[in-house]
Amino acid sequence: MSYSLSVYKFVNGEPVRPDMNVVRDILSPHLAVPEELTGDDAQFWIRAVDGSEVEVDVVDCVIGVERPQTGKVWKIIIELANRAGGVILTPNGTFLCRENMREHLPDGMANDSVFVPEITLEAFERVAGPFRHPLS
Repeated sequence: MSYSLSVYKFVNGEPVRPDMNVVRDILSPHLAVPEELTGDDAQFWIRAVDGSEVEVDVVDCVIGVERPQTGKVWKIIIELANRAGGVILTPNGTFLCRENMREHLPDGMANDSVFVPEITLEAFERVAGPFRHPLS
């Protein structure tokens, strides 16, 4: 599956850089090549227990998720979005947001957003799909 998406965090209508400690806490246990990680890395090659992989890059205020494969790697992506306090911009241009983020979005962004109590894989598939195969 050739696919990419972005995760953003907003505070008072402005994009903010994700907390890199949170990003590292979530991604470090899943590094495909752990010996290549340094303290200031913002690029991660992730491999889930089932062998599915994804590239994750943090640049400024964006967490880029590139070429996630079908498999358990999607659970890592969803956990990252939730714990980083982010909203997911799907390739179709829709934002998937937790309801408690509504007040932090930039003006007008709520019009292109779907709000859920929590970002789950099922909610993501509903908003970003349909997919030929389940993502995990």
